[in-house]
Amino acid sequence: MDNNHNLALVTQPVTQQENAPSFSGAPSHWHAFLTLGFQKTARGTVLKTCEHKGPLYVQKPFYPEGPDIAHVYLLHPPGGLVSGDRLTITANLAENTHVLITTPGAGRVYRARDDKALQHQITQLNVPQDSVMEWLPQEAILYPNAHTRLENQINLTGNAKFIGWEVTCFGLPASNESFANGHAEQGFEIRQDGRLKVRERLVIDDQSRAIFQAKAGLANNPINGLMIAGPFDRSDNHDELMDTLRAHCTEHNSLSGATLVDEYLIVRSIHDDSEQMKQLFTQCWQAIRPALINKIACEPRIWAT
Repeated sequence: MDNNHNLALVTQPVTQQENAPSFSGAPSHWHAFLTLGFQKTARGTVLKTCEHKGPLYVQKPFYPEGPDIAHVYLLHPPGGLVSGDRLTITANLAENTHVLITTPGAGRVYRARDDKALQHQITQLNVPQDSVMEWLPQEAILYPNAHTRLENQINLTGNAKFIGWEVTCFGLPASNESFANGHAEQGFEIRQDGRLKVRERLVIDDQSRAIFQAKAGLANNPINGLMIAGPFDRSDNHDELMDTLRAHCTEHNSLSGATLVDEYLIVRSIHDDSEQMKQLFTQCWQAIRPALINKIACEPRIWAT
């Protein structure tokens, strides 16, 4: 990971023709999008608009914490990306809204076809003044020989808050299949009032594959995790929170750590077990949430199924 390495993120518009899967003997692919709009009403935070093309949609929001916080489950029935797929997920929050988005299961990026057409997912989260966005998907599994780019773009305005994570499994460890072949790019970018605050980039290709064995890389661990939360008030004392997070990191059989970089808290972890990593990140989320937004953690019900 490199906080200072620039990553150019270019999202091209999806035309109506591109939204249709290919037929006539050509390999099938989806250029799909899902755009969600949330507003604050007398009934709380509601999903006001939902536009989609292709196999991306959501169920109705759930409200285990009451009407002000909408829990939304993102559904992708195909279960993963194949060559040529491009998925764009956009959430537009209005002021004074609070949204938590998760997924019912792991996402997958399957083996690429011989043409190596890109398997591309773009997530854009736009969070205005006095709003909170929690982006807590299940892990992404990158199959050997995948050819993928996964991008997260978060735009915050004013005092908007964000908590999010990504857990990535390279290869199929349970089947003893490593990510010895394939190409993966991951980007995580946060802007606040238009100014770049956090930029993370990871590239796995034939030139950088040694990162899997490197002690300064993944150290022979197939699971990589990143969690980001903020912005925190610089004038406050966060020592107790940091001590709690670091204690959680040491309790797990992993290489993990928590740092506060300016106003943003970053937890990193590498592991050989995605379930263990998700447990660690959930514990960290339970500590971060009350410190950042003054609300105790309430796990989405889908996590218990």
